[in-house]
Amino acid sequence: MKAAIRLLAAGDSLALLTDLLHRAYAPLGARSLNYTAVDQTVEITAHRVSLGTCAVLTLGERIVGTITVRPPKADSDCAWYRLPHVAIATQFAVEPEHQGAGLGAQLMDWAEAWARSNGYAEIAVDTAEPAAHLVAYYARRGHRLVDDVQWPGKTYRSVILSKRLSGR
Repeated sequence: MKAAIRLLAAGDSLALLTDLLHRAYAPLGARSLNYTAVDQTVEITAHRVSLGTCAVLTLGERIVGTITVRPPKADSDCAWYRLPHVAIATQFAVEPEHQGAGLGAQLMDWAEAWARSNGYAEIAVDTAEPAAHLVAYYARRGHRLVDDVQWPGKTYRSVILSKRLSGR
């Protein structure tokens, strides 16, 4: 079965999307890393989706991955996220049983293409500094460390990783 990426549709269940985020982030939560997606409500999922463009990755009819890409945020606690040439990728998740199969790379490729086509020179992400495997994943994709931030309410410091986009 071939994976397909499409925009989140009005008929898609935000409750099911929230459950996917919970499952994908559970191993991080088990390490006491209180990412928002570990236990966010459906209302928080809806709010975060509303800030940008949400894509879902499907296998057949089942949503098995997601990512939201949004424009800079003028009031962000992170200076890098306020820069006008930087798009921000958030709520990036793949079902645990499909992780490691390249589906996350397809979602990140989609996010980078979205950023490029919307005039951004960079795409940035943040992740917990102690999540070395995620920092390494983004580094392999060409992201570099540009900043760090202590988000309110988080038990960890986050690193901000950004990738220059070609073809702009």
